[in-house]
Amino acid sequence: MEYNTEREDMIIPEYGRNVQKMVEFALTIEDRDKRNAYVNLIITAMYNVNPEAKNIVDFKHKLWDHLHIISDYKLDVDSPYPMPDKEERLTPPLPLKYKNSNIKYGPYGKVLEQMIEKIIEMEEGDEKQLLITLIAQQLKKSYLQWNRDSVDDDLIFKHFEELSKGQLKLDQDFRLNTTRNILNNNKKKTNIKNTKNQKNTKYSASNNQKFSNHNNHK
Repeated sequence: MEYNTEREDMIIPEYGRNVQKMVEFALTIEDRDKRNAYVNLIITAMYNVNPEAKNIVDFKHKLWDHLHIISDYKLDVDSPYPMPDKEERLTPPLPLKYKNSNIKYGPYGKVLEQMIEKIIEMEEGDEKQLLITLIAQQLKKSYLQWNRDSVDDDLIFKHFEELSKGQLKLDQDFRLNTTRNILNNNKKKTNIKNTKNQKNTKYSASNNQKFSNHNNHK
């Protein structure tokens, strides 16, 4: 018995070993017309074993490119597309450059930091003070999404102080919502969402059944 580990590696595994063997056989066909005809059968086989390729933009071009790659660029055939560049494929892609967002605390993300910066720029007044309290509460909610076990309110106040660079002040009697209330509210929202989804699913199924019964009685 021949084990997979003892077989020749597949160049593009998603097409399977049989397609690779077909390509290898095509390389031995001397008559060009017969080779062209056989290669078109291979393209059909490649599509049949990997129909997801149809979802790729210009998938036929991609199939022909893969055909040449499997043949190690040795297949001389009348392709409707130019042969891909072997050197280009072997050249490793350049590393992606990611924008350095410099997020100070991961649980809060960049958006909350930007919101705090905007609030700092606002004129003093009731609206600004309301937003300050809402932001502080949101910090705790966001932290609990990252660490659902517990959170020390003093830690949230410390982060709030650091993120606002000490420029936003909370009232002395301000208190953060309790961890239990936040988690319970999140749980209720999840349950409500699941209930709505279940109702929508039942409604859709009921309408489909009515439509089917209506057509059967025609």
